[in-house]
Amino acid sequence: MEKLKMHSPDLMQENIAKIRELFPGCVTEARYEATGQLHLAVDFDQLRQELSDHIVEGPQERYRLDWPGKREALVSANVPITKTLRPFQEESVEFDTTKNLFIEGDNLEVLKLLQETFLGEVKLIYIDPPYNTGKDFIYRDNFSVSKQQFEKEAGEKDEVGSRLVSNPDTRGRYHSDWMSMMYARLTVAKRLLKDDGIIMVSIDDYEQSALRKLMDQVFGEKNFVAQLVWEKGRKNDAKFFSVGHEYLLIYAKNIVYLRERKEVWREEKPGARDIWEEFLRLRGIHVDNFKAIEVDLSQWYSDLPKGHPAKKWARYKRVDKYGPWRDRDISWPGGDGPRYDVIHPKTGQPCAVPERGWIYASPAEMQRQIKLGLVEFREDHTEPPFRKAHIRPIPEEVEESQFGSEVEDENGEEGDDTEFATQVRGSYFYKQSQVSVKYLRNLMGAKVFTNPKDHEELAKLIEYVTPNDRAALIMDFFAGSASTAEAVFRANAAYGTNHRFIMVQLPESLEEAEASTTGTAKKTVQAAIKLMKKNGRPLVLSEVSKERVRKAGAAAIAGPCDPGWRKDVGFRVLKVDASNMQDVYYRPDEVDQRDLLHAVDNIKPDRTAEDLLFQVLVDWGVDLTLPIRRETVQGKTVFFVDENALVACFDLGVTEELVKELAGREPLRVVFRDNGFVSDAVKINVEQVFRQLSPSTEVKSI
Repeated sequence: MEKLKMHSPDLMQENIAKIRELFPGCVTEARYEATGQLHLAVDFDQLRQELSDHIVEGPQERYRLDWPGKREALVSANVPITKTLRPFQEESVEFDTTKNLFIEGDNLEVLKLLQETFLGEVKLIYIDPPYNTGKDFIYRDNFSVSKQQFEKEAGEKDEVGSRLVSNPDTRGRYHSDWMSMMYARLTVAKRLLKDDGIIMVSIDDYEQSALRKLMDQVFGEKNFVAQLVWEKGRKNDAKFFSVGHEYLLIYAKNIVYLRERKEVWREEKPGARDIWEEFLRLRGIHVDNFKAIEVDLSQWYSDLPKGHPAKKWARYKRVDKYGPWRDRDISWPGGDGPRYDVIHPKTGQPCAVPERGWIYASPAEMQRQIKLGLVEFREDHTEPPFRKAHIRPIPEEVEESQFGSEVEDENGEEGDDTEFATQVRGSYFYKQSQVSVKYLRNLMGAKVFTNPKDHEELAKLIEYVTPNDRAALIMDFFAGSASTAEAVFRANAAYGTNHRFIMVQLPESLEEAEASTTGTAKKTVQAAIKLMKKNGRPLVLSEVSKERVRKAGAAAIAGPCDPGWRKDVGFRVLKVDASNMQDVYYRPDEVDQRDLLHAVDNIKPDRTAEDLLFQVLVDWGVDLTLPIRRETVQGKTVFFVDENALVACFDLGVTEELVKELAGREPLRVVFRDNGFVSDAVKINVEQVFRQLSPSTEVKSI
């Protein structure tokens, strides 16, 4: 039931709405200067042009994308912050050895903090940002800093800065706030991508067109790769059409670079892996008796249920040491190929030459292929032999001919690449949404997420776009249900890769979410609260995400795993927090007599040595997943990051003897506490000691 407005009509907005019906291109969004509220506004220059039969003089035309708040969003992407990342070992899994990160905090702040460490290191970014439904949460950023607000903006939580704010129906479904939120984050995220990096963004119908334009602006229209349609099921309660799909926008950081590297994306044909696994099972029984394997494999094909994806590949029924294979044409694509004698091994006579000539350019190449066992002769020489097309790639030392695995058929069309049992993906795919919902409910023991992304489909996409990278760094800075983390586990387990992930999630209050939701969404939040209370965890969304990663890792290890995977299902938990340093550290020129007592130590009293270490790693741009060893040297605690990549000692009373011992280990970097030396003389001599004993070491203090 609709509620009464309880206020007089807004005739101006109603009139503008009428204009929009007639001239939709003449109505845009603007912001009231006094209140900052968005409202509909008329572009009068454009309206004059619509009502004129000649060119109306006005502002110079240009093709561009603008909205209220765009400049502020760019500023928020570029302004520095003085926050840090603090480690939480008790919430982590395999903290000392894992290469994965789960970072809790505002994702724009996290992206900024990671700029030095992972600049140009991320192969794939996948995000499923909050959709602009008029009810969901959106981020509001406020990174402007004044003298009076410095300490607050440096780390204290603020009801305006770096918090989630609702986008209620009373605001309407305006695009501008959502665009500003995405613009800042995409701008910083692009800096983290490798030159051959890829970003994939899930989005719905409402913001698809806006996001496409925004991605064009941030990544460049020329770097657009594809817009996939992910169909998830029909909605029979729809009034007009069932909109059961979402989009997946895919952009490259530098598509020219991908082409120069001749990168080609392919996926396994459904069922190919099942055939290969059955071959391995049968070979375990029959060893090299390939005839016996062929008999059992044919029976296996026959016994498959109707509709099984492997059944359509039953023509791969012959077997050799490289696995199941089928015959393939051996003639030159397009015709006019070379013609030479190929002697039949039994009759000793030259085999019939294909009408289009041999596919191999020279007799030497033909003989090499025959020697490798990749050419199969017929009963006699009256017919040409044929090539073998295997269900799986043959060993690397067995090289393909100069034509590779893709050739043209007699109609000039590209072949189906069946030698590798792979195919190019289409731009449309179907996976019912309830599959992932039911799976996650079973994994977690309750329905604690609404509309989670399907980790199996994401795993396939990860494998598809990383053909040349077996240990890719994958990031999701809208982690939510953490489907991306489980997708990485599943891809590694299935394909023998060792991809790593960085998940980022804001610690949104579950209790606040419960108070602001209704219906099914409310029940989902309540289930999450119940689970977190049972586990003794804080009532925030990021804790539910971490619990999903823990359970997903255990499930991945328990299932079938490719031997190439190192089975890293751990993750280091880091959390965004205010700097470890006192305000005086950043603004020593503003200290007065009242602050002198605080100036004795520029480090906050509640911070640990591990906290200081991770801030140093962030500031120095050192990989946050490197192994860390803690050792007592001359009575002081010393951290060794990746052995000698970085050595840190934050204890007080550091002596010259300790400095000399550390210098003798010749680390790449070393850091001490500025006031941690036993005397000023020792502090002054530190650089001299390293200059003599380890001149290549970079020395710093905090």
